[in-house]
Amino acid sequence: MDLKHLIYKNLKKVPKGKVITYKELAKSVNSKAYRYVGQCMKSNEHPETIPCYKVVKSSGEIGKYSASGGLKKKIELLKRDGVVIENGRIDFGKYGHKFK
Repeated sequence: MDLKHLIYKNLKKVPKGKVITYKELAKSVNSKAYRYVGQCMKSNEHPETIPCYKVVKSSGEIGKYSASGGLKKKIELLKRDGVVIENGRIDFGKYGHKFK
């Protein structure tokens, strides 16, 4: 399985109500290619099954969303999952996910 598919596979394991950073997702596949994770999210052709909306910046900022509906849709999906966004940021203490 190539790196892109490993990234997608791990992203699918992020539970509902949780988010993961580009960095943590890269680390989950033993990589430091954080920007590559971003490229994978941008080129995701199946956002309905590969939940790229759950990937956020390490600063807690929401980041971009290139799927249909853009940033407004990403915020809507996060809120639907129960993720609270305050002042444009997400509290990783409550909503962050890390692989062990």
